[in-house]
Amino acid sequence: MTALIASSSVLTCLGSGKRTFQAVLDGRCGAGPLRHARAGALNVTAGYHIGKDDPERLFRARTWLVRCVAAALRQAWIDPRRQRVAAVVGTGLRELASVEAWALDPGAGRQPFPVDRLDFGAAVPGVADVVTLSNACSAGGHALAVAQDLIELDVADAVVAAGVDAMSRSMLAMIGRVAPAPTEQVRPFDADRTGVLLGEGAAAAVVVPEDSTQAARPTLGRLLATGLSCDAQHQTAPDVDGIRRAMSDAFSRVGRAPGEVGAVVAHGTGTALNDPAECAALKAEVLAAGADPLITGVKGAVGHTSGAAALVNLDIALRILSTGRVPPVVGLRRPLPEGEGMRFVVGEQARFEPRRRIVQTNAFGFGGVNAVTLVEAA
Repeated sequence: MTALIASSSVLTCLGSGKRTFQAVLDGRCGAGPLRHARAGALNVTAGYHIGKDDPERLFRARTWLVRCVAAALRQAWIDPRRQRVAAVVGTGLRELASVEAWALDPGAGRQPFPVDRLDFGAAVPGVADVVTLSNACSAGGHALAVAQDLIELDVADAVVAAGVDAMSRSMLAMIGRVAPAPTEQVRPFDADRTGVLLGEGAAAAVVVPEDSTQAARPTLGRLLATGLSCDAQHQTAPDVDGIRRAMSDAFSRVGRAPGEVGAVVAHGTGTALNDPAECAALKAEVLAAGADPLITGVKGAVGHTSGAAALVNLDIALRILSTGRVPPVVGLRRPLPEGEGMRFVVGEQARFEPRRRIVQTNAFGFGGVNAVTLVEAA
């Protein structure tokens, strides 16, 4: 059973969802100097930071999450005091950055770390039933899938699907060790890509039933389905078959054909292994079915927002549906060989073809936890 998306709120280095979309349409990049101490020692010198926040300030992720959830509930006309509302929060790192900052503080040993704040139950105002999922870089997609399940089971009148992550020193150190030289910008699907950079981000979308009352409330789009897979083929390397299974699962859940896809908001991390694997999976599952979708991706503009990435992609997809404009892949100049025959949006925005209304969004995580979401105009 399909559901509706009543609202979507996003916060990235480029600002709100509206500001982020406009910036991506304009081809702007939000990367800047890394603010963490000892950046050179990490072999990472750039990142996609939110605002002017101090990276060492505790519980920054929670602050962003509260802001996005409150905005999404308000936009959807949802009152948790009067309606059955649940929330599912996806994250890759939880509040690991706060743990690191606390551990490095000379005065940290004077009081214990508040471990109850590592989950996000208390970060969703007025909502009693909150679940935190840690499903790597596809966590937001898994949150969206669970949200739709809860709506279909009539467990709630509305479900908030949210995602959030802040940069951590340990994650920065990891990406610094897999690149020979510091990356200046994420360049998805580019033949000369040099690797990924972290982006800070939070996002929340409100999922509601598709029923006779929908005309009386806001609607951004129809949530058709989210397909999931967990291939566990490798700790970090993507698996084409696992990605294909997530795509196939999405289409089979809603009974729609891959040939109906008109645009794809890709995962597109700008890494040596992910981009070719995503190209191969799209060719085998979507293009082989007769689709010729426009392909975009936002990580060149906002970085890899980890737990929020799937829901940032969702927000972009909803704005594509409402405006008919597909933003270019920021950072893409010369498509990689594996992308030959694919319609990447390069340089300038493109018009969305209304005859094929489905927009597909991809999110893949370490360990092969994959999420593929399909949306269309309501």
